[in-house]
Amino acid sequence: MSRPYDVVLLLEKSRAFGRALFRGVMQYARVHGSWRFHTEPEFYHTRKPQTIQWIGKLNPDGVIAHMADVGIIEHIAQQGIPMVVSSVKIARPMAVPHVVLTDGKAIGRMAGDYFLSHGFRHFAYCGFDEMYWSRQRSESFCQQVTAAGGEVSVYRQPTNKKPWAEENDRPFLVNWLRSLPKPTALLACNDDRGRQVLVACETAGLNVPGDIAILGVDNDEFICETTYPKLSSISLSTEAAGYSAASLLGQLMAGQQVRGAQGQIIISPLSVVERESTSVLAMEDRELAAALLFIREHSREIIQVNDVAESVGLSRRALQQRFHRVLGHSVHDEIKRTRVDQMAHMLINTNLPVKEIARLFQYDEIRNISRYFRQYTGLTPSEYRKRYSVQYPKAPGTE
Repeated sequence: MSRPYDVVLLLEKSRAFGRALFRGVMQYARVHGSWRFHTEPEFYHTRKPQTIQWIGKLNPDGVIAHMADVGIIEHIAQQGIPMVVSSVKIARPMAVPHVVLTDGKAIGRMAGDYFLSHGFRHFAYCGFDEMYWSRQRSESFCQQVTAAGGEVSVYRQPTNKKPWAEENDRPFLVNWLRSLPKPTALLACNDDRGRQVLVACETAGLNVPGDIAILGVDNDEFICETTYPKLSSISLSTEAAGYSAASLLGQLMAGQQVRGAQGQIIISPLSVVERESTSVLAMEDRELAAALLFIREHSREIIQVNDVAESVGLSRRALQQRFHRVLGHSVHDEIKRTRVDQMAHMLINTNLPVKEIARLFQYDEIRNISRYFRQYTGLTPSEYRKRYSVQYPKAPGTE
């Protein structure tokens, strides 16, 4: 019997991102062989020489890392140890060809579409200027909303020689938030930044979501569920990426050559998990707001444009005109988008068979829901689930 692989995990465990990567790695290891894991001693976390010395003594077969210290990453790569890296500071370490990257462009687009569908016309972005991934999300978000006629304000951190600290940043953030037109839809680069914006809004005397609607990224439930109001957030396919990272490392430790795009694992946005911080429709048109609410409340039913028009007391023609003027798309498009979003959420967040999801959305056959879903996403429900969720092994004797 061959010995198990010794694998070092340098994962930041205090945030949902690192913990999700960890869960995906563990799931792969349970299914595909015996790995012996080593985690960095807690007191080494801020001491680079000790970490490097510890790894050198272990002489591991492979490393999976999600960390800020680029120096440690580069040192491991120079030793020729197989490694898969998710770096929080640089987009693609030149010395490390096997990386986990987050699709910031898709995150920005999803946030823009979400806020536009809620009727906002004023937008803002708050991130961390020094982080490449934050800048990428900002650029994509701005492009998405300005293309639809929206206006965007981007927060710029004050420039000084002192290390960044939340308490020093807050007065500048408060003044910026007060200067924004109301209501404004704000995308924070991640949930940590979203929490900081919530605190600044309270200091500024601004109502959330009435004055500022706030959306974070990562769906870190420890943060999102403990803020007041609770923070809406974009969930990511991070756990699936952890599974894929472990699979890639397994190939590398077995001596296989993996080059180019095959060495890149992409984390994609899955859905907006709506909580209190964005639970508002920012539009003066009461009938249009009521129509959107009707569509969302009946997303599991097969409704028609006439059903929506009748529910708000408008003619079909008048309702269509308002949708195109304010939202830029048709009533039918909104019905379809809402239904597909709900289907996608169930595919990722439940273990329900596609057949059962089809029944819940009132489809008689799987092929009908597959055709409907594919028209919007480019994937069948089964393909979507396979791409964006960790595939757990099925129990013996089950379909």
